[in-house]
Amino acid sequence: MPILPPEPNCFPEGLFENGQPHSTAGREWWVLHTKPRQEKSLARQMCETKIPFYLPLISKRSPSRGRVTTSLAPLFAGYVFLLATREERIAALTTQRIVNTLIVKDQQALWHDLRQVHRLIATGKPITPEQRLAPGHLVEIKSGPLAGLHGKIIRTASGQRFVVQVNFIQQGASVLMDDYNLEKIEAAELEDHRS
Repeated sequence: MPILPPEPNCFPEGLFENGQPHSTAGREWWVLHTKPRQEKSLARQMCETKIPFYLPLISKRSPSRGRVTTSLAPLFAGYVFLLATREERIAALTTQRIVNTLIVKDQQALWHDLRQVHRLIATGKPITPEQRLAPGHLVEIKSGPLAGLHGKIIRTASGQRFVVQVNFIQQGASVLMDDYNLEKIEAAELEDHRS
């Protein structure tokens, strides 16, 4: 069986590379709550119509007929983040794949959170979805490939984990902590970085 090409998870390709998003083009973030298992199909359609979006995907290993297969699965099941004008949002709604559109009041905070998730996934480290945001110490990573990321340190059965959050949907993503150079920060400092 041929290997399928990777699913589109972001449009345009360099969405998170150049500072702020396309806000000057009259676009703003919308959070799309999709019908079950429709995230990738919606992403393909947004890519075809050239409407900016982000669908965080992570590797998922599962047993299948005696073998372990790896696939890409949405990090946040049921959510696609759309960066669109009102007209583009309406075009997305015509796909019949969306249950609800959530209005984002704090555009800068969502942009910051999504950019951090994107950077965390780009490291290639195994990512664990965090369905409930747990309390933890706020830190900034000072060196290495994750330098500049802000998140929380939590203790789990598997060890200490570094968690970045998407506060708007109250979910996050975590990686096992390596020997990163961390610095504790206060909540007010984190708000300064988001603005």
